[in-house]
Amino acid sequence: MDFLRLGGQIVASALVVSLLPISAAIAAPSINEIQSRIRTLQEQAAVAGEAAQQAKVQYASLMSKLESVQKQVADDAATVAKFKNSLGAIAFEQYKNGTMSRSLELLFSSDPKLFLTAAGSLESVTKKQAIQLKQYSVAKQRMTATSLTVNDKLALAKKAQARFLAQEKSVMSKLAEAKTLFKSLSKAKQARLARLNKNSEKADKKKSLAVAAKSKLGRGRGAIALRYAIKQIGDRYVWGGAGMTVWDCSGLVLRAYEAAGVRLPHSAAVQARYGKAVSLSQIRPGDLVYFGSNRYISHIGIYVGKGQMVSAPRAGARVKIQSFTPNFGSLSYYGARRL
Repeated sequence: MDFLRLGGQIVASALVVSLLPISAAIAAPSINEIQSRIRTLQEQAAVAGEAAQQAKVQYASLMSKLESVQKQVADDAATVAKFKNSLGAIAFEQYKNGTMSRSLELLFSSDPKLFLTAAGSLESVTKKQAIQLKQYSVAKQRMTATSLTVNDKLALAKKAQARFLAQEKSVMSKLAEAKTLFKSLSKAKQARLARLNKNSEKADKKKSLAVAAKSKLGRGRGAIALRYAIKQIGDRYVWGGAGMTVWDCSGLVLRAYEAAGVRLPHSAAVQARYGKAVSLSQIRPGDLVYFGSNRYISHIGIYVGKGQMVSAPRAGARVKIQSFTPNFGSLSYYGARRL
């Protein structure tokens, strides 16, 4: 009888559970889980942001080269036009001397080399005229080659621009997703999460300033850049920011080293090509340290000492001093450079 009663209780309990709303059966994510998801999206946006900055730098460089090549094309075209006038004068001279037939045929053939090949055997062509013809041929060939270079540079520039736009779209998408996730919380939870983030950043700032005060910053360009970056502790991260109160990681490095008299592009991946490589055992305050994944560099900071760097980490965070190991969040340590 007890067994039957127990069985009835189990069945009744199962019926109650089956009648509960599905949403109640699936636990809602905790505020810590939401915070973690938002932070991951912000970190992904920062990675995409640096990819966009690299494409932007490449596009600007290619456009500069393109303008230079286009100017060369214009100069070559003017040279060709000048030598065409010389060809006309030579043709007229041939006509006056009554040796027009063979010379004229070669002179105005589709292949300028054809005339040059036979020019030496034509008694009517003077040494001066032969030189002019050679100059014309060289100028025309160079103009053709330069025109092809223009097309190549233009194609590369368009690809770089497309990469920039795609990465920019990815940044905006990740940040919008993070914002939507935050907005999905109740007003009370939004306020609580905002308060948690504010308190965390406030504690990080206090700790960062304490670390900076105890650090030996050294001398030289690296020390000047490091001191500049430390002064920005507490400033907000904003993608594309390069001062004077908002920064992304490469924007902070750019301005810090600019203060030390070194000009750098606004891209972590490109900045990591400057200076000379130094091993982790030889690293010193003021050196650049950079991180990435899949062989792509997407974060950079300035070494402070004792395995710590100052950098602008991601959206939602502020400039701070952080420790790093072979890993920095989801990124891996890729190396250090000394400028």
